[in-house]
Amino acid sequence: MTEEQTLIAFENAPIRRHFDEATETWYFSIVDVIAVLSESVNPRDYWFRMKVRVKAEDGLELSTTCRQLKLKSSDGKKYATDCANVEGLLRIIQSIPSPKAEPFKQWLAKVGYERIQDMVDPTLSVDRAREYWQQHGRSEKWIPFQRSFYEMPYKYIAIEAI
Repeated sequence: MTEEQTLIAFENAPIRRHFDEATETWYFSIVDVIAVLSESVNPRDYWFRMKVRVKAEDGLELSTTCRQLKLKSSDGKKYATDCANVEGLLRIIQSIPSPKAEPFKQWLAKVGYERIQDMVDPTLSVDRAREYWQQHGRSEKWIPFQRSFYEMPYKYIAIEAI
C-alpha cells in the first residue's frame, strides 16, 4: 500500500491510517484525530491526559480500545503510534469535550437511536436500507433484486429446518 493510500484528510489535516489485511480493518492514528477535533497544540499530551481523565471519571481504560502500530511520522521515520479501529475511534471521540467533536457525537446518538428503533421494528431497517441504496444511486429495479439476494439464503435455511 502506498503512502497516499495510508493518508486521509479531515478538514485538510492528514490522518494517518493502516489497513490490516488479515482482519480487513482500518486503524486510524488517535493523536491525528485528536489534533483535528480538539485543536490542541500538543495532541499527544491531550491523549495522555484524556486517558487519565476518562479512567478516573468512568473507570474505562481507553488504551484497551487501541493498538500500537508503526506509522510514518512527519520526519519520515516510523514510530509506534496508538491507533484504533472505527468502533474504538468513535468511543474515543465521545470523550473529547470539544465543539468540533459535537457533530460526531450527535451523529452517533442518531445512529444509535435508529439502531434501537430497528431492533423494535425490523421493517424500519429495510426501509432505511432502501433509502441508503437510493442515495448511492441504485435504481428502483436493482433494490428489490438486492434485497431478495440477501433474503435467499435464509429461505433455504428455513426449508432445510422443516
